[in-house]
This record gives sequence, C-alpha cells and structure tokens, in this order.
Amino acid sequence: MVSMQAAGPARWTEVKANAWYAEQPWLVGANYVPSDAINQFEMFQAATFNPALNDRELGLAEGIGMNTMRVFLQDQLWEQDPEGFKTRLDAFLAIAARHHIRPLLVLFDSCWDPEPRLGPQHPPIPGVHNSGWVQSPGTKGLTDPAYEPKLEAYVKGVVGAFANDDRVLGWDVWNEADNEGGGNYHALEAKDKVARVERLLPMVFAWARSVHPVQPLTSGVWTGNWSDPAKESRTVKIQLAESDVITFHNYGWPEEFEARIKELQAQHRPIICTEYMARGAGSTFDGSLPIAKKYHVGAINWGLVAGKTQTYLPWDSWQRPYVLQQPAVWFHDVFRQDGTPYRQHEADLIRELTGRGSR
Repeated sequence: MVSMQAAGPARWTEVKANAWYAEQPWLVGANYVPSDAINQFEMFQAATFNPALNDRELGLAEGIGMNTMRVFLQDQLWEQDPEGFKTRLDAFLAIAARHHIRPLLVLFDSCWDPEPRLGPQHPPIPGVHNSGWVQSPGTKGLTDPAYEPKLEAYVKGVVGAFANDDRVLGWDVWNEADNEGGGNYHALEAKDKVARVERLLPMVFAWARSVHPVQPLTSGVWTGNWSDPAKESRTVKIQLAESDVITFHNYGWPEEFEARIKELQAQHRPIICTEYMARGAGSTFDGSLPIAKKYHVGAINWGLVAGKTQTYLPWDSWQRPYVLQQPAVWFHDVFRQDGTPYRQHEADLIRELTGRGSR
C-alpha cells in the first residue's frame, strides 16, 4: 500500500512498530474522562481541571491492572492558552505516571457536537448518552481555510511538547475520522465533512511526524471493510497506510471482535482495540477481553467512572432519553463514583487477565 503522507519523516517500518510493541506490557485500559467532566473542555480547562479527582480515579484503574488510558484533547484548548494547556497536560501525565499508566492521547475527533465552544459547558441533558461531547475541530475548523494554520500549530505544538516523553504511550491523531457525527447535530455538520477530513488526515499525520515523536501515531478504523483494498473507503485506506500501529473500534459480539482482529492481522503490525465494551450491544469484558489477550491485542474500553458524560446510558437515549427509567444494564463504564465496580466480576476478570490479582 502506498503511503499518502507528504515528504518528511516516514511512517515506522513494520520491524520498528513490532519492536516497539514487544517492549510494552499487554495494554489494557479505558477511555478516560473524569466523572466531573462532560467533555474535553471540562477535563482540561483551568477552571475545571481537577487533579485530585484524576488521581483518585486513575488509582481505581491501576487497582484492577490497567496500564493505559485513552484521553481526548481539543484544538481550542491549545489556541486559547498553549502554555497553560501544556502545564495541565503535563500535570495529568505526572498523575498517570504515579499510577503506572501511560495515556494514548487523541488530537482530533469527528463525533458529537460540531460547534465546540470554550468556557462553561452546558449541564448534561437528562437521560442522554454523551450529551456534551464536542468535536475537534468542528464545522468551523473544517470549513474555514483560515483555521488550518491553527490546526497545524496545535498538532505541532502539543506533539512537539511531549515528543520525547516516555509517559505518553502514543498519539491517536483522529478519532473515527469519517464519523458523520451522531446525536441530533446533523443540521450543523458540513455537508462535505468526510471529504474535508480525508484531505486533512494525511496532513495531520505529516504535521505530527515533523516534530519527530518517539511514540507511534495511529488513527483507528471503526467501520467498513478493512481487508479488501477494493472495498476499503478512502478514510480506511489513509488510516491503514499512515498508522505506525493499527488501532480499531468494535462494539459487537465476541465473534465479530475476533473476526475484526483477523482482518487486521494482514497489516503485520501491532493491533490495539481503542474502543469496545457496550454491554447492551453484546460487547463485554467477559466476551472480548480474553480474545484480546489470546491475540495479544491491546484493549481499551469506553468509560472508567460513570459521571457527567452519562455513557452508562445507551446510544438510543438520543432518541428516547432514560428519564423515567434506567436501562436494564449499564452500557459503558466500569466504576460508580463511590469507587465500587458496577459489576464486581468484571473488575475481578480484568485483574485476573492483567495479572494484577496475583500480586
């Protein structure tokens, strides 16, 4: 497959990528948003950054053997206050390191609200899953040519600041790049959103590589065909051609999870599942995590501690909010805010499979 990146530092070779992976523990973790944050802004803005809560909640993760977290950044945080954002991200990485957790940092995201705004965020919509999550860069950033230099400055600035930092596991440059958004935001999306993202995505990889990070770059495939070049979307082709390590999302039954892993083995690179575990959709720790271990695939589930994102509610809550009754089972998330597991067996299983329980 021909690389689509601009001239500059090259994608890692298969040999380099696999040598890097051989030095890592089996990677197990969660997509982490503090329970008091509705989105990326509340996690990292100065007014709401909460190191004490980060410390407590990452301690819960460490306690069940997790060693990584996937953490979403946002371009406006950089534009607003580059030095302050770097300082807060450095503080977060220090907290994570104390708990032997190395985060995978996400730069851009095509999901949910396409009109992100700095400052105070709206409260959660009662009964609705992820009701305050914001895209990065959002519609304005995708459609305004004058915004592009800001995106480049953000990528080079934040990756460059931590390019040699062993506390960072890697850089997930764009989450679900060709996702049309989700929720009830369709009217706010750029009509040619996916085409615009596909134009930017190789540039983002090149911007990140230009500051020579020692960590791998990736962008996770999440839909469509991943094994037949004739059937792959343009987005998937870019992601598979540019990623140093291969990442993917799967919220299906265990047999689908295993089939997706087998599709990606043809890439001959390390594989990490960066989103899974939606109980009501058939994706569970019980079903998927043993498969991930069998194939030595990293596994990062959605959600650590239930909170303002309300991701314990299912996706269909956008159509029918869970205000009069709660779902039969939690959708995502591992712990309640008091630190007790939603389901003790899951916590025990993660401990057992990571080897934490034998210590």
